[in-house]
Amino acid sequence: MAAAARAMTENEQRLTELDSAIGDADHGGNMRRGFQAVTSALDTAQDEGQLTGPGSVLTLAGRTLISKVGGASGPLYGTLLRRVGKTLGDEAEVDPAVLSEGLRAGVEGVVKLGGAAVGDKTMVDALQPAVDALESGFAAASQAALHGAEGTVPLRARKGRASYLGERSVGHQDPGATSAALLLGALAEVAGDE
Repeated sequence: MAAAARAMTENEQRLTELDSAIGDADHGGNMRRGFQAVTSALDTAQDEGQLTGPGSVLTLAGRTLISKVGGASGPLYGTLLRRVGKTLGDEAEVDPAVLSEGLRAGVEGVVKLGGAAVGDKTMVDALQPAVDALESGFAAASQAALHGAEGTVPLRARKGRASYLGERSVGHQDPGATSAALLLGALAEVAGDE
């Protein structure tokens, strides 16, 4: 989560610029604030001995994002992380197959909550290819997420605020898909598989 917070902070301006074109120009700031709140909440929970393993870390991170990030991003990212955390449970170490199962459950939660599918120009365009590529490793998942985000440029938005723009959404990279790719990149970085 610390790596994700760094990535969101370092890319705040870029995310804001992307969101300025097809959204309400707050995605960068929301993601930076949200992930900074996550690291703060995790530090407090760690100091109080409340974290039992990766599952509890992700569950707390998800709850924090839901409460601290406005718009659709908070509930969507919160659902993603909480579902992964719930799948991982209280184990101190995570088996790669269980992590893959958790990420798949997380993406399914995002799809159910937001009603989006691949091709709708949303974070799902980065998340679904990443989950599909995860069996080849974290670097492959990160690359798939990045390609998925870049692949939103020619798409017409069919979900979210950008969908109100219709054809004017074409030609712009989706900020949610971009932040999802940053999250997967942080996972690959921490796993030493970038």
